[in-house]
Amino acid sequence: MRLVRVAVPVPGLGLLTYRVPDHLQVQRGMRVVVPVAQRAVTGLVTDHSPDDEEVPARLRDITEVLDDVPFLPEEIVRLALWVGEYYLAGPGEVVSTALPPKGWLRSDMTLALAEDAPSDAEALAEPIEQAVVGTLRARGPILRRQLWRAVAQQTPGAEVTSDQVSRVVRRLLKGGRVRLRPVVTGQADASRRRRWILPTAAAFDHAALRLSAKQTAACLVLCQSAEGLDATVLRDHGIGSEVVRRLVALGLAQVEWRAVERDPFASGAAGTLLGPAGDVFLPLTSEQAEALHTIEGLLTSGFQTALLHGVTGSGKTQVYLRLAQATLAQGRGVLLLVPEIALTPAVASLFRRAFGGRVAIQHSGLSDGERYDQWHRIRRGEVDVVVGTRSAVFAPLPRLGLVIVDEEHDTAYKQEESPRYHGRDAALVRARDAGAVALLGSATPSLESWRHASEGRYTLVRMLRRVHDRPLAQVTTIDMRGVFAEEGPEVVLSRSLRDALLACLERREQAMVLLNRRGYAPSLFCRACGNTPECPNCSVTLTVHRKAAQTRCHYCGYTARLPTRCASCQGEYLEYTGVGTERVEQEVARACPRARIARVDRDTMQRRGAIAGVLSRFAAREIDVLVGTQMIAKGHDFPQVTLVGVVSADIGLGVADFRAAERTFQLLTQVAGRAGRGEIPGVALVQTLHPQHYAIELAARQAYDEFVEREMEFRQRMRYPPWLSLINVVVRHASLATAMKEAGQLAEALRRLGDERFGVLGPAPAPLGRLRGESRVQLFLKGRDRTGMRQAAREALAAMPTLHKRVTIDVDPVSML
Repeated sequence: MRLVRVAVPVPGLGLLTYRVPDHLQVQRGMRVVVPVAQRAVTGLVTDHSPDDEEVPARLRDITEVLDDVPFLPEEIVRLALWVGEYYLAGPGEVVSTALPPKGWLRSDMTLALAEDAPSDAEALAEPIEQAVVGTLRARGPILRRQLWRAVAQQTPGAEVTSDQVSRVVRRLLKGGRVRLRPVVTGQADASRRRRWILPTAAAFDHAALRLSAKQTAACLVLCQSAEGLDATVLRDHGIGSEVVRRLVALGLAQVEWRAVERDPFASGAAGTLLGPAGDVFLPLTSEQAEALHTIEGLLTSGFQTALLHGVTGSGKTQVYLRLAQATLAQGRGVLLLVPEIALTPAVASLFRRAFGGRVAIQHSGLSDGERYDQWHRIRRGEVDVVVGTRSAVFAPLPRLGLVIVDEEHDTAYKQEESPRYHGRDAALVRARDAGAVALLGSATPSLESWRHASEGRYTLVRMLRRVHDRPLAQVTTIDMRGVFAEEGPEVVLSRSLRDALLACLERREQAMVLLNRRGYAPSLFCRACGNTPECPNCSVTLTVHRKAAQTRCHYCGYTARLPTRCASCQGEYLEYTGVGTERVEQEVARACPRARIARVDRDTMQRRGAIAGVLSRFAAREIDVLVGTQMIAKGHDFPQVTLVGVVSADIGLGVADFRAAERTFQLLTQVAGRAGRGEIPGVALVQTLHPQHYAIELAARQAYDEFVEREMEFRQRMRYPPWLSLINVVVRHASLATAMKEAGQLAEALRRLGDERFGVLGPAPAPLGRLRGESRVQLFLKGRDRTGMRQAAREALAAMPTLHKRVTIDVDPVSML
C-alpha cells in the first residue's frame, strides 16, 4: 500500500494522508485531486508517508493526478514546509502562495438526478420543481452554480430567481431525487493559446486548383510564412474563419493551438526602461570595488550571508549588478527581492538591459496571466534572473547562486495575513538550502540584521560615501510648534518648505514631498457636539477622501458618503482634523500653481501599471513634484530631485509599537536620501513637533551608528527583539468579554507549557481593539527559546479546537496592532 502526504488549500489544516491507487504514479511536487470532507480539492504531494506513521482509520484514495512531472520543484516544496512549520501556518496555505495563479483547480459541485429517482413528474408539486428536474434530465450533471441560468433558459416565459432554484434543490436533495457530486473545474494548464494556421505541402501548388479569390489570397499569404500565422493576422488580411475552414477541408491548411506568452515587458506592466540605453555597468568607486571583492569571494564558499550597509546614493545597485554577472558566469541563477511593487520597474528594467531577455519579474501588480507565464518561464529554466517582491522567494529558479534582499529592513517583507512569513528570513532559508550567498542590503539595516553582523554571523560590508563623493542631503528640521504659533494651526506646509519648493521649481529641478498617511484628513468632527464618525466594524475613525466625497475605513474597506451634517446632533459645522496626502497635494498646488504634480499612494495607484507610468514620467521630467506616502521614500534614483519635504515627520512615533523610533529613523533617512543624487547637492526639510526626539535628531544627521547604539540599549533594557523573540497571539470574538475570557484560558495553558522557558504577557485588549466586526484581545510569548514557544502555541491550540479558527498567531511580528 502506497501512502503519500498531501497539502490542501484549507486554512489551518495540516498534511493529510492518502492512498495511491495502483494505476496512478505520483512524485513529490505533483498536483493531485483528493476528497476532503464532501468536496474534491486540488492538493500537492509533499512527500511519501513514513513506514512507521500510524495509518488513519478512514483512508481515502487520490482521485486524479494532474501532472506528468512535478509541478513544484522539490526545493520549493521544502521551503513551503519550513515556512508552514516555523510560522505556524497550514502547509496548504503556504503552497498556495508558492504556486502561480490558477495553480489550484476550482472546487465545485455538480447536481444530477439520482439513479433511482422516480420518473413521474406528477409527484412534483410546483412548476419550478418540474423545471429543475426537467433541466437535469435534459442536460445531465451540471455545476450547481450554473443550474439557475440553465433552468431560466429551459423556461423562457417564466421569471425564475436563483433563490427559488436553491430552495427547490434543497428539497430535492432531502427527498433523494438529486445527488451532489464533488468535482474540480478548470484546466491543469492555464496557458493562453491561439489558433495558428499553417500551409500544407499542397498549398504551394494551389495554382492548379480551382479556388475562390479569397482562398487563393489566403494560400499566398500562408505560403509566405512556412511557420504559419496567427488567425488574428489572417483576419487583418481580410481572411475570415470560413475561408480557413474551407482550406482545411481541401487539405491546403492545418490548424494548431499554440501557447502565447503574456509578456509584462511588452504590455508595459513591468514599466519602461528608465535611464539611458547605454552601458549599465558604470565605473566602480573604491568602496564599491572593495565591497564587490569581499562579497564575490563568498560565491564559491557555499551558503554565506553578507550585510551590505551602504548610505543612500552609495551605489549598492551597481554592486548587485556585478555580483549577478559573476554568479551567472558560474552558471547559477540570481533572485533579487525588493519590498514594494513601485521599485520593480526600475530594477527589472536595469537588469533586463544588463542581461537581456532571461530576466523575469514576479509580483501581484501583474495580471494573473502574466504571472502564470513568467512563473512557467522560470520553471522551464528559460530565466537566469528573477526580480520580485516578497512572494518571489518561492520562484522556481534552478541552480540558485545568489539571493539579494534589497532594503532588507522594510516591513513590507512581512506578510500580514496567513501565512505570516517574513520574505527576508524565508530568503535566507532558500539560500541556505541552495548553498547560495544571501546578500542583505540597506542604508538603514534592521536591528536584527545589524546584531547578526556585529556578532559575526553575517559578513559586514560598508559603503559610507556616495558615488563621486557627492555630499549627503543637508537635512533641516522645522519645529512646527513655532510655525503653528506664527501662522495658525491649519498650516500644512511651513513658509520655509513653500519657499524651498518655489525656488526648486524656479531652478527647473524636481522635488518630493512625503507624508506617510493617505486620504485628505484622518478624521472629521462636529464643532457643536464633538462627535467623530467611526467605522461601524473597526475601532478607528473614518478617513476623509474629499475628491471621492467619501469617508473610508482603511482596515475593512467600509465607505460612506462624506457627511454635510453631524449624524449625532445634525450640526452643520464639521471640521477636518489632521492631513493626508490628498490635502498635501492640494496645498502644494496652491503654493506652486504652475507645478506639474502627481500623487503616489494606494488610492491613486490602484490601476494596473499606474505606478510604473508615474515613475517613468517623473524620470522623464514630465512631473515637477511627487507627493506620496512611504512608497516614494526608498530605492528610487532620480538625479534631478534636489529637494525633499517631509510633512508630519513624527506621525509614526505615537504608534503603540516598540519599533516606532526605528521605523521613523529609517523612513526619514531613506526619504532624505532621495535628494542630491545627481550633480546638484540636495536639501531635505523635515517638519516635526518633536525635533528633540532622538530618532528625528539622528535621522537629520543621518547618524546610523549612533541611533543603533541608543536603540539597542533601549531594546536590551526592555527585553525586546533583537535580544528576545516574540510571538503575537490575537483572539477574536464578536464579544469582548468572551474574547478576554478565552484569551485568559489560552494564556494560562501557555504559562503551564512554558515551564519558565519563556514568559507570557497579557491578555489585554489589542491597540486595534475591534477589526471587521470582531473584538481583539492580544497576548505575547516572549523568550529566547523560539522552538519551545512555537511548540507550546501549537499544543495549547490543539487542546482548544473550538478556538482555533478565531486565533491569529504571528511569529516574529513586525506589527503590534
